[in-house]
Amino acid sequence: MPLKKEEKTALVEKYGRSENDTGSSEVQIALLTERITYLTEHLKVHSKDHASRRGLLKMVGQRRRLLDYLRRKDQEKYKSLLEDLDLRK
Repeated sequence: MPLKKEEKTALVEKYGRSENDTGSSEVQIALLTERITYLTEHLKVHSKDHASRRGLLKMVGQRRRLLDYLRRKDQEKYKSLLEDLDLRK
């Protein structure tokens, strides 16, 4: 299930540089984190849904690459984003 429009707008406002900034690394990481959280809960109930599991693994890899990029470009934003999203690294 995709994110609702209100949820996505709230994430863009919180992590974006402007109200229409959906392409920055911070916003993309936040959106992927929400989708990963949803799919993780879905897979706890539907353990044999292998198609969703594959999608989840692809999203985790994409988020990892974006986090690595952000760490290289701006260490402070990287650290603050990890704290805000409760990601460990």
